[in-house]
Amino acid sequence: MNEALLRSLTPSVLGILVRRGADFAAAEDAVQDALVEALRVWPADPSPSSRLSSREDPVRDPKGWLVTVAWRKFLDATRADAARRRREDLVDEEPPPGPAPAVDDTLQLYFLCAHPSLTPSSAVALTLRAVGGLTTRQIAHAYLVPEATMAQRISRAKRTVSGVRFDQPGDVATVLRVLYLVFNEGYSGEVDLAAEAIRLTRQLAAAIDHPEVAGLLALMLLHHARRATRTAPDGSLVPLAQQDRGRWDTEAIAEGVEILQAALARDRLGEYQAQAAIAALHADAPTAEETDWVQIVEWYDELARLTDSPVVRLNRAVAVGEADGPRAGLAALASLNDTLPRHTAVAAYLHERDGDLTTAARLYAEAADKAPNLAERDYLTRQAARLNARLLR
Repeated sequence: MNEALLRSLTPSVLGILVRRGADFAAAEDAVQDALVEALRVWPADPSPSSRLSSREDPVRDPKGWLVTVAWRKFLDATRADAARRRREDLVDEEPPPGPAPAVDDTLQLYFLCAHPSLTPSSAVALTLRAVGGLTTRQIAHAYLVPEATMAQRISRAKRTVSGVRFDQPGDVATVLRVLYLVFNEGYSGEVDLAAEAIRLTRQLAAAIDHPEVAGLLALMLLHHARRATRTAPDGSLVPLAQQDRGRWDTEAIAEGVEILQAALARDRLGEYQAQAAIAALHADAPTAEETDWVQIVEWYDELARLTDSPVVRLNRAVAVGEADGPRAGLAALASLNDTLPRHTAVAAYLHERDGDLTTAARLYAEAADKAPNLAERDYLTRQAARLNARLLR
């Protein structure tokens, strides 16, 4: 069974049901039921060469088959409802089986699932289910929460957007934030969320011509290209400067750079394009020592102008420390709130670069106590231990 095919058809099938008059929540349930049915009855290889005859083939038109089954699942659920008159109207309106309409509602589904009325976690869950075609169980496992908890989250999200007009204009920026949240979850459970985010962003890029959509896709590809080198075999973090660049995915880097260059040529700079430009400069350097830090600082200046984000300014302080020396980096850091996440870790690094090992060791230990996850805590603890060992010699 080609699960990728099924998941790619999910948005358009769901859109067709909604356009036929099904409310979003009921339509989404019906599509999920149809996907389960497809997994049960479709052949393992739905390609034309594997088919015996058209009479025996349930997937001659996969999209049409899913639409027909999903609509019938929707009608079955509707018949259980108390509204008999509406039920009979829907039965009368059932279209005959046949090729599915060519209309593509993918973009509208992205907008609906990332509606501003939803919390970020709800928008992510609904996007993965309604647009990504993942099951509730898969999403729950990926986010390490009980399936019942995720089911409740998705149900609440569907109820929240049930009254939103399907053709209502949406906000591309909100959709991109949701997709980037998915990407940054990385991999857990049976679902590779980073790869899924890239797939969904590709799908979005095919539905809308927008330079920031291209910028996000380029950013994801450039970051994903380094994935295999970010951790050691024991699971410990490997910082960028120490990664084996020979193991970076050069095809993903080339694709990301090409997409980015096309987006930048349109002269409509946005934050994801700026972030991708920084990632491209890192990817372009043959060694860490050959990184063009001066140009990276310039891109961070653009990014700070676009976002006015303190986190961006924190990252800029690191780049300034590399381009102009650690004391310049510490001066840039001094203007930022020391409660910012990873502020202490950045200060430790810059103090070490400046030769103040005592202060750096203390700050690494403090940063380890504040680390947001076990991998970062272990890395920072090792840095503190390394410097303390040097100080004892």
